[in-house]
Amino acid sequence: MTTAREKLIVALDVPNDAAARALVDQLQDSVGVFKIGLELLFAGGVDLARELAEQGHKVFLDAKLLDITNTVERSTARIAALGSTFLTVHGSDSRTLEAAVRGRGDSDMKLLAITVLTHLGPDDLREQGVDLAPEDLVLRRARMAHEAGFDGVVASAREAARIREEIGSSLLVVTPGIRPAGADHGDQKRVTTPADAMQAGSDYLVVGRPITTADDPSAAAIAIANEMAAALQS
Repeated sequence: MTTAREKLIVALDVPNDAAARALVDQLQDSVGVFKIGLELLFAGGVDLARELAEQGHKVFLDAKLLDITNTVERSTARIAALGSTFLTVHGSDSRTLEAAVRGRGDSDMKLLAITVLTHLGPDDLREQGVDLAPEDLVLRRARMAHEAGFDGVVASAREAARIREEIGSSLLVVTPGIRPAGADHGDQKRVTTPADAMQAGSDYLVVGRPITTADDPSAAAIAIANEMAAALQS
């Protein structure tokens, strides 16, 4: 049975691999997955991803791929060769999603479609020329990802329940924008607590600053995992 700790993904959003390695040392017994995003990716993150995978850790490469189909397909293949457990691809069109599925090939890497970034609200989408509400756009892109053969989506907990109702449990829901009760929301708009996210149907939670900037990152991670576990049991 998967534990709450295994469902907790820590975002290593730090400026260099030395800082990331220090966090890995502190958190390797407290979280299930290490996420490497764009900032770290260009500061030693590729080598770190390979090393962590070789050591048996689960790695979430948050590359947010979006390009012509040949580039997406080939980049996905290279990332799969690193041993990554998860890879993100923007879920804005089916051709991009299908290219990633081809690039993944027969590897075990799970593909996650970015639906709507959690720092965006209705006004931001209208600025992009999108008239749909965030939750409606998330659901449309989740359906498209499911049809393309993706394993899951990245979506806020506010949309997780609708995804479960419309698509079922076959699609993983990975939720960022998690803030423990009373924590600062920072630059996030569509945020939820760990307990609310798990009760809404999220499978994995991505947590960054509430863990990585805490005085005791390991204790912060354990507290969040305990809140997740309590929600799963309620």
